[in-house]
Amino acid sequence: MQVANVNVPVTVTGRHVSITESMRDHAMKKIRGLHLDYPRIIDAKVLLDVHKNYQHFAEIVLYCADHITIEADTTTEDMYASIDQTISKIARRMRKYKTRMLKSHRPKRNPMKEVPEAVFAPDIQEEAEDEPEPLVIHQEAYRIRPLFTDEAIEDMEATERNFIVFENAKTHRVCVLFRRKDGDYGLIDVAASEAALGSNGG
Repeated sequence: MQVANVNVPVTVTGRHVSITESMRDHAMKKIRGLHLDYPRIIDAKVLLDVHKNYQHFAEIVLYCADHITIEADTTTEDMYASIDQTISKIARRMRKYKTRMLKSHRPKRNPMKEVPEAVFAPDIQEEAEDEPEPLVIHQEAYRIRPLFTDEAIEDMEATERNFIVFENAKTHRVCVLFRRKDGDYGLIDVAASEAALGSNGG
């Protein structure tokens, strides 16, 4: 039974470092040794770099079937260790995909728990206290992509983020998918929530 990826196209690129045959072979062997089950690897890119402080950086991006992209990187004092640790991260994320695929084939309760849209006024009005205004200490660009809900979940699993903002490819509305403490996912439909707030306010 075939359990490893065979003849996967692997491109190894060096930045501030000359790629030796040993480095190339090590990276290719590790990628092709990843378990075949799921997701199936179509193409792989490896970037190796040496920073000014002699830290060895390895980044691996896998382009897989079902439009899945998995990426990870590691910086250590040894290039081979950086490759190995990056492969370990990739393998853990692939196992998450496999686990989610297996769960999807068995009867289960709906993991998507819609956030209640009703807004309840407090019974007791409390006086507002003066509190320091929060500061924005980090600002970054965020691209909202059109995704189906399943794709948004897969994207979160691949990147280990706690939430993702996306345009629902089915409804064309902006949604927020987030992790719940119980391990399931919550989904906020921004347009529906605003409509609910408007009707309660009117």
